[in-house]
Amino acid sequence: MNSLANALSNLGVNKGDRVAMLQVNCNQCVEAYFAAAKLGAIYVPLNFRAKGDELVYMVNSSEANTLFVGERYVDLVSSISSALTSVRYIISIESKHDGMLYYEDLISLPAEEVVTEIGDEDTTMLVYTAGTTGLPKGVMLSHNSFAIYVLENVTPADPELEERNIITVPLYHVAGIQAMMAAIYGGRTLVMERQFEPREWMELVEVEKANRAMMVPTMLKQLMGHPDFGKRDLSSLRVITYGAAPMPLDIIKRAVDAFPGVSFINAFGQTETASTITTLGPEDHIITGTEEEKRRKLKRLSSIGKPMSDVEMKIVDETGHELPVGQVGEIVARGPRVMTGYWKDQEKTEKTIDKEGWVHTGDMGYVDEDGYFFLVGRAMDMIIRGGENISPEEVEAVLDSHPKIEEAAVIGVPDEEWGEQPRAVVVLKPGEIATSEEIIEYCRARMSSFKRPRSVVFVDELPRNPMGKILKRVLREQYGKP
Repeated sequence: MNSLANALSNLGVNKGDRVAMLQVNCNQCVEAYFAAAKLGAIYVPLNFRAKGDELVYMVNSSEANTLFVGERYVDLVSSISSALTSVRYIISIESKHDGMLYYEDLISLPAEEVVTEIGDEDTTMLVYTAGTTGLPKGVMLSHNSFAIYVLENVTPADPELEERNIITVPLYHVAGIQAMMAAIYGGRTLVMERQFEPREWMELVEVEKANRAMMVPTMLKQLMGHPDFGKRDLSSLRVITYGAAPMPLDIIKRAVDAFPGVSFINAFGQTETASTITTLGPEDHIITGTEEEKRRKLKRLSSIGKPMSDVEMKIVDETGHELPVGQVGEIVARGPRVMTGYWKDQEKTEKTIDKEGWVHTGDMGYVDEDGYFFLVGRAMDMIIRGGENISPEEVEAVLDSHPKIEEAAVIGVPDEEWGEQPRAVVVLKPGEIATSEEIIEYCRARMSSFKRPRSVVFVDELPRNPMGKILKRVLREQYGKP
């Protein structure tokens, strides 16, 4: 990390500059973050599923002057390099390429300690998340955003204790980043899977004797449904943390039975809160006692737990007033770990963070008499597929560009495996004929694969209110079944 930090400094990377990374999970993602952090630079992890136009927007918006790129993305980056207006250096991670610097050459420099004056509130990372207007938003996270969580919740490294943490959640996702930092502070060996694949995951756990894992609900379901599940020795696992998307009750109940001796932790949060703000602990996953106690515990198993020690949370109405126990409203949170704002977007920042510092999550829920929070839906129309946020407006913009489509709306429909899947509700232009496959294929070629609609409904018109706004609620009622 020192070698890389010195190399970046020699290239002219200074405090506050943005350094971007485009690659699946790998050791260089970790090294590049800490090298940038030592310089006081801002690390920008890019979604490796993004298409060219999406990458151009994120890189140019962040004004990154340095871009690390993995082998599988070299051709993509080469094709858009002329549009990357702020990038001065492109660094290839795995092999040499014309017009690019080579990672291994950079880390051959002397490893002199790099010291920069950095404040706890200085931005250390810019994480892009799907925006409700169709464009990703850059969430500014400070050193405190990660340090406070780690210091409060992770036991420091113990030379007498050997722990291994398998990480499959992408390191461009705040949940993956938080898991990585916690593992490093705790002195745990990191076992990184480049991208999740059930058979490989089980092999890694068995061979590497992993003790801890961070999962999203889709991963757990795919594991338990795999033909090799039960044939592999997963007995080394002690803790499974899950989150990033709602967990169906039947899946977590099956998982508790399928992984005997494993402590489960539900971690709820979002990018704007630097990931985890509530947890449902291992004790809440044990369903024992009288029938009444079992009933109460089973209900709590569907909650997102209680706020962490450094986080304040409450339920508010549309005017911002706190609601009593049991009443549904918006979940808001505040604390030293929440984002400082959206990158160069004061208007969106002020809409999300109020004058008292409360972050409006956009999630609807309620709190029970014992302080457990429950989700009941989202104030916004964001679709969450397998832990990935999908902005309906972004998909709609692509659909509207189809020559046969008059207008379109996108909603999320429940899906047992992925949590939700995007569905397009489409009005064709007069006289036009199209198939669902044609529409889906059109989207496939123009956006990240996880964002494309999985089904299409053709209608004569979209429902609107008197102001002309499309009524997504009505669409969900009519076409929101699996």
